[in-house]
Amino acid sequence: PEISVADNKAEFIELKIAKSDGAASTTDGKFYVRIGDSCKPILGDEILRLANERAGYSWESQTSLGINRDMADPEKVEELIESIKSSDRVKPSVKQKTSHELLDHYHLAEGDFLTNLGLLCVGNHHGRARLGTAPIVQFIKYNEYNEKRNKISWDDHSLNPIDLSRVIWSEIPDFLETFEVSSGMYRRSIPVFAEELVRELLVNAFVHRPYTQRGGVYIKLYLDRLEITNPGRLPLGVTPQNALHKTVRRNENLARLFHDVGLMEREGSGIDKLYEILLSQGRELPEIIERDDSVTVVVKRGIFKPEIVEVIAKVSELLRLEQRERIALGLIARNGELSDVEFCDYLNIDRPSEITFWTRRLIDSGVVKVLNSSRPTKYMFDFDHAETLAILELVDYPAGLERGIASYIQKMIVEDVEKNPGSQKGDIRSRMKLHVAKSIFNRHIKELIDSGKLISEGARSNSRYWTSGHERS
Repeated sequence: PEISVADNKAEFIELKIAKSDGAASTTDGKFYVRIGDSCKPILGDEILRLANERAGYSWESQTSLGINRDMADPEKVEELIESIKSSDRVKPSVKQKTSHELLDHYHLAEGDFLTNLGLLCVGNHHGRARLGTAPIVQFIKYNEYNEKRNKISWDDHSLNPIDLSRVIWSEIPDFLETFEVSSGMYRRSIPVFAEELVRELLVNAFVHRPYTQRGGVYIKLYLDRLEITNPGRLPLGVTPQNALHKTVRRNENLARLFHDVGLMEREGSGIDKLYEILLSQGRELPEIIERDDSVTVVVKRGIFKPEIVEVIAKVSELLRLEQRERIALGLIARNGELSDVEFCDYLNIDRPSEITFWTRRLIDSGVVKVLNSSRPTKYMFDFDHAETLAILELVDYPAGLERGIASYIQKMIVEDVEKNPGSQKGDIRSRMKLHVAKSIFNRHIKELIDSGKLISEGARSNSRYWTSGHERS
């Protein structure tokens, strides 16, 4: 400590604390990590993980191999620079930088040398081999007896992680297999494992792995499932149960690079994207398995409910659902009915009250019904209503989506009253077979009366309705 004097002549004690490259502990030598609202003690091998993953150490920015930036692969540099400058995710001020400046901007080089991240992304294959932890990928296909039938390897380090995530899909012929689902009068082909799904799995494997640990990425295709295994465990604080909500970027600069070239959403872990893709196709949720030195993501083959695929896709587009709403819709539709307890278990939600943030617009639109009469509360997928919305055409409603849906509902009311003159509100609403909240239905009736399309007689609940121009006896 030092006694210092401020500008106003007041004295104060100045205490300087040197920055430590180690991991912080309590005074009695214990280590903790915060998970949610609690602190978990770190024991055994996890202390080594903490040392490797601490914020004070960045594998990406190290230049320990001493490889000059001029030794970068010109072709890789040119490809990367072109991807960055053609991306709509990069600011114009960044696109105006020179190649030399862009390498510095993305931490691919520092001074005269390439960083580890630079060797990984724009180095030649000799440089990637010298890293020792550059990813190699093996695809293995098994038959019904779990015997190896085919194997493809990418192990010569000629491709960087960005290249690998783009080419693996097209070089594995089994991924081109499709099956058909009915779509109205026609049948639609759906890939057994969609390109978007496989690419998301690969991007997660490359971006979130610990590059301080050796090991390859294994893509294993069985008759009933696809498994992708990555070396290293999940980041500290992330578990298979909370992976949907937990956002941890183990390799920050590599994640930024993948985001800027359009291969990932930097804000999330990628698990939420897997949930969205799988549930929108009526599939089972992905299974995350963490072992002593690896993480495996398992995706089951086949569609659990083919009939909901087309409906979910069209309703999602029509209502412009956000990602969490698409996940909730797919989950409820796949199960048909979910209690609030089951909903929380599937998505690792702490309190049932939080379900509202996932389902509010789904309930307001009538796609999901809430049954509060029983305990626990249940959420049901209204397939008939969703199917009605799915066939709704909005091209004639330039005022927007909400006005289009309102016009569609009012059109149905008028058509019903034309066929059934003198009907009461309850009769009209029940015949429509379209879930509309009572207050919203009453508002539509009022708008139709105000516009002169409907005429009413009687008071309140005894009111009966006719279309304008209809002769009443």
